[in-house]
Amino acid sequence: MTRVKLCGMMRPEDIQAVNEIKPEYIGFVFAKKSRRYVSKEQAKMLKEMLDPAVKAVGVFVNEPVENVADLLNEGIVDMAQLHGVEDEAYICRLRELTGRGEDTFIIKAVQVKSEADVKAGEQSGADLVLFDAGAGDGKVFNWKLLENVKRPYFLAGGLDPENVRDAVERLRPFGVDVSSGIESFGVKDALKMAKFVAAVRKGSGSNAFSVRNGLTYYLSLSTGFRHAPVRLHRTTSAAFGQLRSRCGQLTSKMTACVYKE
Repeated sequence: MTRVKLCGMMRPEDIQAVNEIKPEYIGFVFAKKSRRYVSKEQAKMLKEMLDPAVKAVGVFVNEPVENVADLLNEGIVDMAQLHGVEDEAYICRLRELTGRGEDTFIIKAVQVKSEADVKAGEQSGADLVLFDAGAGDGKVFNWKLLENVKRPYFLAGGLDPENVRDAVERLRPFGVDVSSGIESFGVKDALKMAKFVAAVRKGSGSNAFSVRNGLTYYLSLSTGFRHAPVRLHRTTSAAFGQLRSRCGQLTSKMTACVYKE
């Protein structure tokens, strides 16, 4: 089964949605230049809210290895994902500093522009490689370059609820990683998150998670950087779909979210 990583978690409501949707992994971005950056204190608070069955991945770009090890040792993140120029010596040193050796789970991101990039990624000493189009720019690269990859890997880059099922069925990756593809107006969209996970489950041939089963429906008014859920009323899935459609005709800033009561 292809695993799911929902990256760029920043808010308590993001974690609440994750706990209902249950992907295998989430990501906290510790790269200060990213608009999804979270501090150590923020990540700790969010991790305390997280369902223990969901693993937290710390995303780093050329971070001092000691800082990464501290976050792992303190249990704020369970795994490290490296997006900079971290080499094999860095990976070995990180394993030493955690005191867990090979039990320290490390993902190395590889930007794919050619077959040579893919071959270089296959040689990484990390536990998994993550093949991506770039540094979170939401673009899809040529998936044909991955058709002969032998080792397990994450696929990232331009994935969304509409195309991820095709990616999973074609490539059967170990996991898929998404961030911008599950956002609306710059913040995580709970409905898109649920649809993304459902599409991966379908593509994997497992029982699909239903975004409507057992849930109470809400509309959410998204304005700029905030995403404030506004409860309208309890309703059926069919009535909710009709209501959302009508709202969508009124304003592009009305989006649907799902929360369990």
